[in-house]
Amino acid sequence: MRRDTLTRGTLAALFLVGAWATVAAPAASADDHRTSTAQEAPASDGLLRAMRQDLGLTAAEAKERLDAEESATALEPTARRAAGSAYGGSWFDAETGRLTVAVASDAPDRTRRAVRATGADVRTVRHDARALDATQRRIDRLDAPEGVTGWHVDPRANTVVVNVADGHLADKAVERFLDRAREAGPVTVEEVPGAPRTLAAGTVGGDPFYTGNVRCSIGFSVVGGFVTAGHCGGAGQPVSGWDRTYIGNIQGSSFPENDYAWVNVGSGWWTVPVVLGWGTVSDQLVRGSHEVPVGASICRSGSTTRWHCGTVLAKNETVNYSQGAVRQMTRTSVCAEGGDSGGSFISGDQAQGVTSGGWGNCSTGGQTWFQPVNEILGRYGLTLVTA
Repeated sequence: MRRDTLTRGTLAALFLVGAWATVAAPAASADDHRTSTAQEAPASDGLLRAMRQDLGLTAAEAKERLDAEESATALEPTARRAAGSAYGGSWFDAETGRLTVAVASDAPDRTRRAVRATGADVRTVRHDARALDATQRRIDRLDAPEGVTGWHVDPRANTVVVNVADGHLADKAVERFLDRAREAGPVTVEEVPGAPRTLAAGTVGGDPFYTGNVRCSIGFSVVGGFVTAGHCGGAGQPVSGWDRTYIGNIQGSSFPENDYAWVNVGSGWWTVPVVLGWGTVSDQLVRGSHEVPVGASICRSGSTTRWHCGTVLAKNETVNYSQGAVRQMTRTSVCAEGGDSGGSFISGDQAQGVTSGGWGNCSTGGQTWFQPVNEILGRYGLTLVTA
């Protein structure tokens, strides 16, 4: 049944499975672009343009550097073998356009001559690569405090560099860590502007997610994942986020009879006790899941129509979708549209439920049902993430 043919006030007008889940345009495959790509300029031209823009090089300089880097890459295994146990690391020197190989100072002169004979430049250093790697492994076993952002072997500095976020060098926990790190071997400390973060996103109520070519909305974060509507997908289906990166899989799903599901979270995603206000209101913190009574105000966040509010009209209602009845639903005067499925219903800072279906739209009005969140938490033994 098409959404635009539905009329208000009839049970037949209830949106069905597809009503609150919207079908997204399928992503183009590599084959879809094969013909057009072959007709375009070579990919290396794009790389040259990027080097001109980001490195401040002319086209000729960029091409020259690429050639030099290719030569250095090909040379490195040979130069490394020539250095033998005295090898201290290597790097491409952009100033000279050549490969530089670090050689330990206790190596005989013939080793340095052998490395130079390959075409590489030589720098004499105190520590070989095995000593630096061993230092890093010892530091890896330490418990780093928050102010320490990471550490790595730097062959040019011939040490293990430990990075500390600006303003944290004087932290007692950082000082203790650095003392222990220095005991592990050759270490230098560098301050960096900030702490690293993953580039995925938190699971925020109202945000979109995808199962195949179907878009739904996140309901609420729970420990280990998030809850949403069951008609958005079946158990085992992979789920991707707003940016189409993999989040996890649907761990449990029920529809009809119920309309709920939960998704585990991993791959750089994390859970956040927040429901998006989409700029209409500030993003809302979730502090619990106390159920509000009939007549109470309630708001909904979804990835299609974003933020809308109304009141609770009825509880424990059975909604008869074409796929079967869904029981113990709560009816509201809040509108919703395709793609809002699974999104958050919240009253104040208290989670109420996940969007299931309804009738009407957000232009002319309508009503929407949600599956109470406490039922979902109880069914799967989940714990709501709260602020």
